[in-house]
Amino acid sequence: MSVAVILGSAWGEPVVGEKPLQPESMETRFGTTVLHRYDQAGKDAWVLFRHGVPHQYLPNQIPYRAHAAALKAVGCEALLVTSSVGILDTALPLDAPILMGDLLMLENRLPDGSACTVFNDTGGDQGHLVFDEGPFSAALSAQVSDMAVTLGFPPPPGAVFAYAMGPRNKTTAENAAWQRLGAQINSMTVGPEVVLANELEIPVAGVAVGHKYSVPGMHGPVDMSSIAESLDRGRALIADLACAFLKGAEPVPFRNHIYRY
Repeated sequence: MSVAVILGSAWGEPVVGEKPLQPESMETRFGTTVLHRYDQAGKDAWVLFRHGVPHQYLPNQIPYRAHAAALKAVGCEALLVTSSVGILDTALPLDAPILMGDLLMLENRLPDGSACTVFNDTGGDQGHLVFDEGPFSAALSAQVSDMAVTLGFPPPPGAVFAYAMGPRNKTTAENAAWQRLGAQINSMTVGPEVVLANELEIPVAGVAVGHKYSVPGMHGPVDMSSIAESLDRGRALIADLACAFLKGAEPVPFRNHIYRY
């Protein structure tokens, strides 16, 4: 059994906590990828840098299936996905942890247009992912909420996360449409990770940090300096939560199921 965290764009080097992490190459049926062992946890704990280190994958280039298969191979039973996000609900705070409570992913597709599934071959253990509980584990999310409070934050609010496929930014009209559909936060990643992990029966919690309001009429031009500053703020917050999760998270039962004929 192990726990794992997926980290995003703010990481260009394999350092989380006090010292660099050790990479381990993983061979999967979807290709080779790299996980980093987190030795400071006193347990079997892993970090996955979704964009690679150094940063090399745009959101549409991330090998999502290989990543998910590698996490399954190391026995992950508690996964925390993280993201810097645009906020579509002005009641939600910037620069503070937000729990992902539900997923809005209008098309169940990977960036290459193929179905977002690990069941791409007939036979074997293929089936339909059924969301009895939902894409995010309530028990695991409760652990993350407690960790955030211990770190000095108010209890994180929950939000509906929308997967808005990259690599380009969203238009004003698109953000307005996401709002009308009930989305409260969005980003260019996370969605496929959540679906694939659930297909592999890995319980998932998600935490986001808002770096800007994407509410039509509120957000202005984003220059490289402001992007860098927002990523630095989010990185510090997510790093603290990631370390707390890797050290303190406990595996939880998988509450969804795969319906097999």
